[in-house]
Amino acid sequence: MSQPWQHQSWIFITDPGFRTKAERVLGLYARTWRGVRLGEDEYVISADEKTSIQARCRCHPTLTPGQARAIRVNHTYGRGGALDYLAAYDVHAAKVSGRTEPRTGIDPFMNLVAQVMSTEPYASATRVFWIVDNGSSHRGKKAADRLAAAFPNAVMVHTPVHASWLNQVEISFSVVQRKVVSPNDFTDLAQVADRLGAFEDRYNATAQPFQWKFTTSNLDDLLARLDRHTTDHHEESSAEPAT
Repeated sequence: MSQPWQHQSWIFITDPGFRTKAERVLGLYARTWRGVRLGEDEYVISADEKTSIQARCRCHPTLTPGQARAIRVNHTYGRGGALDYLAAYDVHAAKVSGRTEPRTGIDPFMNLVAQVMSTEPYASATRVFWIVDNGSSHRGKKAADRLAAAFPNAVMVHTPVHASWLNQVEISFSVVQRKVVSPNDFTDLAQVADRLGAFEDRYNATAQPFQWKFTTSNLDDLLARLDRHTTDHHEESSAEPAT
């Protein structure tokens, strides 16, 4: 039976270097770079920005959960502005270093880099790999050159286009969304920043590295499925009668 209200969405791979770029990222998660095992003084950072975290001051106090009810958050609120949260996640140490900024951009991202790279063990490391997506704050060769010029032991590694899901910091952001941002009930932006800082302290005290199970074999299987799906789609489209 046709169910026209249901739909599925997907995105076609347009990055010609998709597999090569993805393989580099997956290799770093497995502590290798171009087939060579990373040394003990080499580190892998996954970084990105979580944009527009708003401070919504509820017009009536939020009610704490009771024995027979969930937490109650008033629907109406006043807007207290928004800020952006930038974070760098050490994928093998399970450590988050973050900061808040009024907006994203090249300078805010480089502020995050400087915050991390000025501390040990990264300052004296042989190499620190920075895995980033293709957002405007860190896009392309110019961004990689800018990073290397500021910190010669830093290497920028881009995920493929439309593949932010390969960036482990996104998992950390999902935790932030559940544990910090929801429900959104903040007096002002200072309270948002304080809550994020407190979360980092608790997280770094207890967190373990993510059990990343997506390997190059899984990548090849995924690309094969997508290729079949794309081929089938084109064949179906070409078989449609002309009108």
